[in-house]
Amino acid sequence: MSKLSDVQLRAWVRANGPIAGKSDGAGLTFTLSKGGVASWVLRYRLAGKAKELTLGRYPDLTLTEARKLASARRADVQQAIDVAAVKREQKVAAQQQGTFEDLTELWLTNTIRSRHKHPEVTERVLRKDLTPELGRRDPRSISTGELTKLLAKINASGRPTISNDALRYLKSIFAYGEVLGLVDRNPAEKIRTVHAGGKERSRERALSQAEITQLFNSMTANIARFGRENELAVKLLLALGCRKMELFAAKWTEFDLSTAHWRIPGDRVKTGESRELPLSRKATDWLNELKVRAFNSEYVFPARRTSKRFGHVSPDTTWRALSTLEHGLPHFTIHDLRRTSRTLMSELGVPFDIAEKILGHKLPGLAAIYDRGRSIDQQKVALEKVAQRLVSLEEGPSDSNILAITGKRNN
Repeated sequence: MSKLSDVQLRAWVRANGPIAGKSDGAGLTFTLSKGGVASWVLRYRLAGKAKELTLGRYPDLTLTEARKLASARRADVQQAIDVAAVKREQKVAAQQQGTFEDLTELWLTNTIRSRHKHPEVTERVLRKDLTPELGRRDPRSISTGELTKLLAKINASGRPTISNDALRYLKSIFAYGEVLGLVDRNPAEKIRTVHAGGKERSRERALSQAEITQLFNSMTANIARFGRENELAVKLLLALGCRKMELFAAKWTEFDLSTAHWRIPGDRVKTGESRELPLSRKATDWLNELKVRAFNSEYVFPARRTSKRFGHVSPDTTWRALSTLEHGLPHFTIHDLRRTSRTLMSELGVPFDIAEKILGHKLPGLAAIYDRGRSIDQQKVALEKVAQRLVSLEEGPSDSNILAITGKRNN
């Protein structure tokens, strides 16, 4: 019988105390090292001897996924297969042979990390979609057909842009391998965009006010699993219209909550220029709550495991939570929340130049010159309107909100 829960796991990770083993039943065990690495271990006996197999790290390998993987490995053990020994042999063989993951690491180190401002964007696609499928393979054995099927799989998951990005990375990785003499040919060379994500359309998805209410209700109903930090992240993205990494990588030193003010540094702004953003009263309340939850971390959203690859929360954490939330809405992305915020501003009558200034967009032509006299107070008024509307939507749309959504009045 399973014993562990996600709430317990997150609490143990936050507490950062070493854990030799917490059993979930049938040999599946949760461990936490002194260095803060949380892992899943399957403990079993074979020929009377106690053995163990590390299945993966938490939260990369979720509780549900760990249970499924443990079940599959227990079935192997019942067939007298030493699963730990098999894994060691595979690892040695891969190291001797040189794997796709090895080639990818060389490519990342010598091209992406040394030249790109945000290599984590590329690394995320590799880690999530390519390495799990190809990582242990000899890159010379990977065929064009295999890559085409993998790209189609990514596209079928509703992520055509990621499929196209993955194709671009594969072409570059194998081309780099050719130069080094590690592969004889580039299996991605003949694959075209039409075989991956196809021609990308400009996204126009924005949640309606009724959909925002539905989303809020779903987050509240599933708060134990979804997480309060994820709920506050969604609300702040809607309330402020900022980009996700402007928020997720934010440090408390950027905020003056006493004056309700946020200065976003240029290294996280798309234009490269720092920008000022006033905070609504509700956004300030949410940030004050997050400050308590941050446990003295320098980040507004600290890493939720102590390995702290980013220091702050992973860029995918809130999206993973949203993707598993049973909200019943048509597909949307994290970036669509920013578009939703902009749409709300229009529906609330916020002037174009003020809304664009809030989003950090540069105004065109003469508008940028005349904008110099515009007060930040006008942005604050606009963001107060957005926050008030979000609060009202959380409670359920009023008659006036329904009118704004449908454009009709019942007589």
